[in-house]
Amino acid sequence: MPIYEYQCPTCKHSFEKKQSFQEEAMAECPECQAKARRIFKPVPIIFKGSGFYVTDHRTEPGPKKGKEASTQKGK
Repeated sequence: MPIYEYQCPTCKHSFEKKQSFQEEAMAECPECQAKARRIFKPVPIIFKGSGFYVTDHRTEPGPKKGKEASTQKGK
């Protein structure tokens, strides 16, 4: 079951509550028993591998080997 974060608009108390997807998105503040609102936050994204960061650099193509190198030299 997912855990949702709520905040009470009356007393500003924040709390978490486990709820299934089928349940209605409502909760009662444990401090003042007022109707609390669900807080939505962005999901963290994790990039793995090379090429995602500013410090990553594309490798420069080196000298060609084999058939391609010999045909280009003759041009």
